[in-house]
Amino acid sequence: MPTADQLIDLIRPDFDALNELLISQLGSEIDLIEEVSQYLIQSGGKRVRPLVTLMASRALKTNTMHHIPLAGSIECLHTATLFHDDVVDNSEARRGQPSANAAFGNAASVLVGDFVYSRAFQMMVSVGRLDILKLLADTTNQISEGEVWQLKNQHRADISESEYDQVITRKTAVLFEAAAACAGLITDQSDEVVEALKIYGLQLGFAFQLIDDYLDYAGDTNSLGKNLGDDLADGKCTLPIIRALTESTAAEEAVITRAITSGDRDCFYEISEIVTRTSGLSYTRERALAAVGRAKNALDILPDSVFREGLMGLADLSVSRAT
Repeated sequence: MPTADQLIDLIRPDFDALNELLISQLGSEIDLIEEVSQYLIQSGGKRVRPLVTLMASRALKTNTMHHIPLAGSIECLHTATLFHDDVVDNSEARRGQPSANAAFGNAASVLVGDFVYSRAFQMMVSVGRLDILKLLADTTNQISEGEVWQLKNQHRADISESEYDQVITRKTAVLFEAAAACAGLITDQSDEVVEALKIYGLQLGFAFQLIDDYLDYAGDTNSLGKNLGDDLADGKCTLPIIRALTESTAAEEAVITRAITSGDRDCFYEISEIVTRTSGLSYTRERALAAVGRAKNALDILPDSVFREGLMGLADLSVSRAT
């Protein structure tokens, strides 16, 4: 399996151009805006979502450089949601360092998040494609719906698996879907190819979020870049918990329900043991692997190339964090 750095090396010129664009686009004559936005942009993220756009565009033999600002738009949309999410969740860490709200305060994080959103749409408009602008505008709306739905579900221990699926689809997977679809649209592919790319992106994003939720109970703080048990402390009932509740004893169910309802991190290790003893972790990982399989199958429509293999490698990497 290739490493993330090896995948980036496949499109190194594009990736470097993306980073240069982000640095320039997130500059401002207002020092605080530049300081806060650059803090998160340069904090060590792997740029997975824009990497999908760059890799898919090369797989489709793009003959323009429009995929660079599109990838920049995708990354800025993602970054803006991180600013806002960390404020909502009262997060203290992001990617192994203090979150922007912890470093600069909630007000600065919210307002700079708005600035980054607006920059994303400026880059979209620069490409001059109404179909892509509509796709990304609709995607942004769905992400907002997903975040609000997740907030509504906070401290509820009776979330169904179906409801969880719908939330993470909106909250996470649709941006991966749009990242892949943009490549098909900007290279003027057939509807069949664009739809296949959407399937790839959606399933990749779904797997990515499943593994994130898995790692909150099975990872370690150093590799995760945040504190274990953050989901529990935020009162989020994710798939490992949802599945564990179907197999737990009445006493275990009471412990989990109380912790989710109150956001009690003190019970984390006890609950982690329950999630591990039941199929909470294994089932979550199995669902992620199934999603990766669907993502890779969708790529059959693309011509053979190192970039198609790179997209396959990205799918595999999304679940390799859970080994």
